[in-house]
Amino acid sequence: MSVVNSRPCFLTPKPPKPDHPLFVFLPGMDGTGQLLRTQLGYLEVAFDIRSLAISPADLTNWDELADQVVELIAAEPKSGQRQPVYLCGESFGGCLALKVMQRAPHLVDRLILINPASSFRRQAWLNYGSHLVNWLPAGIYPVSSIGLVPFLTAYDRIEPDVLEEMVTTLHLVPQKTSVWRLSLLREFQITEEELAGISVPVLVIAGAADRLLPSVSEAKRLVNCFPNAKMVVLSDSGHACLLETEVDLYKILRSQKFIEVPEVEPAAESAIISNSVGH
Repeated sequence: MSVVNSRPCFLTPKPPKPDHPLFVFLPGMDGTGQLLRTQLGYLEVAFDIRSLAISPADLTNWDELADQVVELIAAEPKSGQRQPVYLCGESFGGCLALKVMQRAPHLVDRLILINPASSFRRQAWLNYGSHLVNWLPAGIYPVSSIGLVPFLTAYDRIEPDVLEEMVTTLHLVPQKTSVWRLSLLREFQITEEELAGISVPVLVIAGAADRLLPSVSEAKRLVNCFPNAKMVVLSDSGHACLLETEVDLYKILRSQKFIEVPEVEPAAESAIISNSVGH
């Protein structure tokens, strides 16, 4: 993947496939877009993939971030064969995805939310505890990110190299940026009426073992607001479920009949996956 620009940009982790549905991934608090790599070999079967990357120094508010994502999606080259556009937001990115849907619902055909952080401001311990990041001494802040790992995932559900990459990625976010993005989560809100106005099919994926947010109860709330939505609960998964060895987003989408593409021949699908999973 390419280097992050000063403005949010799309990374293209696999060769473009303009005749496939466009899959746009909006990452969590790290903003790098790099942690999607564990899912790429599978998603590549069905999608032309883009992953949003936000500069570690970016202090943009929700409105500007959403406008920039809308511009990026609108600027994607179109072809006569272009299939639907799927917008997928994880955690912080789930909030951003909802902001994008408010601004440009016509650009997106299907919405996927994975442990969205839309409940953050309603969790008292997170709301108040997040302020502490601002007061951490500069020398302690990098170490504190390691303490966050048990809240994100269970060690036995993630490969050691993936765990190492996650910790490295967390370290890339400066303290000032973490403080800013936490403040965005504290102020994020979307009314039930606004959620009801999102008419595209929505799939909400929640980890039942999420130690950071009440993702299952939030998923139920969101699904009850959207006019066309369903929910998948991953019984053993934590907050960073896409990094877990046993979680396969592509298979989840297939099992929920959420992919509007012709069936891929099993042999061709296996070949693509086996060539890509050396991730």
